[in-house]
Amino acid sequence: MDNKFIIIAGPCLAESEEIVAQTTEHLSQIARKYNCVFYYKASFRKANRTSVNSFQGVGDEIALEWIKKYSSKYNLRSLTDIHGPDNAQLAAKYVDVLQIPAFLSRQTDLLVAAGKTGKIVNIKKAQFMAPKDAIKAAEKVISTGNKQVWLTERGTFFGYHDLVVDMRSLIVMKSSGLPVIYDATHSLQQPSLGEQSGGYRQFVKSLARSAVAIGIDGVFFETHPEPEKAKSDSATQIKLDESDNFIYNILELNEFIKRQLNA
Repeated sequence: MDNKFIIIAGPCLAESEEIVAQTTEHLSQIARKYNCVFYYKASFRKANRTSVNSFQGVGDEIALEWIKKYSSKYNLRSLTDIHGPDNAQLAAKYVDVLQIPAFLSRQTDLLVAAGKTGKIVNIKKAQFMAPKDAIKAAEKVISTGNKQVWLTERGTFFGYHDLVVDMRSLIVMKSSGLPVIYDATHSLQQPSLGEQSGGYRQFVKSLARSAVAIGIDGVFFETHPEPEKAKSDSATQIKLDESDNFIYNILELNEFIKRQLNA
């Protein structure tokens, strides 16, 4: 893997071809400006919606085709979630990184199936999981011979409808020697408020800076042209036109922290 800071960004869901086209084009222009490894993120399906009435997707292969078409067009590496072992081989045909959703990060069959594809596997630490247990999840992937594993912090349950970020978990997970990512937007969700999740978008930038200051390897965030109209995670995605400044500040801080750690 490139020894550069990792940025993972894109809409929560490939909800339309227009959204995928617009976000890949915009983010590719940003990616070319900075010295980082950039991955375009979009879920092809949301399999864990709060309500049965919530929008889940346009169809798996249709969405995956959009992700591949536009990430290839704009020369971006790509990432998507998988939800069951059967998804692993399918999604691996279209993207560079397979992501294990937090609620599924203990599922051995899923982790092993992802590992067997040979793709990079990004494991979201479950909201109920201790950081040392996330390392155990990584070991399931590594058991397949695939050592390309990342660990992502996305908050821990605090009460029934809130999450808290324990920054100690970033340090514990880094002890594994694996790349550690901070999920800046999901970490500020309020899960399952009524028919959908809420969240605290106003804290995204501050907590991202806090995580970068620890010396992590990358930041994940979701972004949408009009977050309030997004068909999922509308409360926490940041506006697409704010993503350049967000990434710039993260990378500037990362360079400063690296200089301090190496001084």
